[in-house]
Amino acid sequence: MPQLEVDGAVLTYDDEGPRDGDGVPLVFVHGWTADRHRWDHQLEHFSAKRRVVRLDLRGHGESGGAGARTIEEPARDVLALLDHLEIDRCVPIGHSMGGMIAQTIALGHPERVERLVLVNSISRMTYSRGRGLLMAASTLVPFKLFVAANIQRAFAPGYPREEVRRHIRASASTPREVVMTCYSAMRDFDVLDRVGEIRVPTLLVHGYHDIQLPVRQMLRMAKACPDAEVRIIDAGHELPVEKPAELTAALDRFVTGRS
Repeated sequence: MPQLEVDGAVLTYDDEGPRDGDGVPLVFVHGWTADRHRWDHQLEHFSAKRRVVRLDLRGHGESGGAGARTIEEPARDVLALLDHLEIDRCVPIGHSMGGMIAQTIALGHPERVERLVLVNSISRMTYSRGRGLLMAASTLVPFKLFVAANIQRAFAPGYPREEVRRHIRASASTPREVVMTCYSAMRDFDVLDRVGEIRVPTLLVHGYHDIQLPVRQMLRMAKACPDAEVRIIDAGHELPVEKPAELTAALDRFVTGRS
């Protein structure tokens, strides 16, 4: 289990697959209150033929450190890991908050991005009435109830209840300070007016039933992105675990240029 210390945080990561494999490395970045194991299906599939990197963001999973106050902070962590691994160019693949991190890297360091994949992610946080109420109540309700309400909403109707409860327990184990600080960082994230600067092929994969970050918000980003491809899958906000095989197939087509 390799680790890297970056600005007071110890980042746990995986670096698997052949160094001389097909194409540039794929770098998977998970979302809020999750960890690198969100990408288990994709790691198993892609590491057979190409280099795959994934990490636990600071304060998440098996990584230490305080929560990020801005999205730029974890983006710097990812870049530091890439430097450490001597990866000059890659395909960032980010889910939800991880997609915000991936966009930040693509905008700030375009020379390091060959292609870009955003899974259930957007470029500007716009809250629905329900999410706005959750946001307003975040300091008034018990922490575990706040996390449970958010995670419950992340899955499409009909997803197994025990699996939802398992993900709620895992998310609630993330330190409160990390959860709330990152939540605030996502709230402040807004690069919608800049996504036109992303000039690499970009895949936007979204769950049709995503009520956390609705499809219509993603489509605003797609319209502004000059080289965007959109794929909608019958799932909620947690595509990597709700429909892992379908997501992997979409990623495979895109990163190999067969989409």
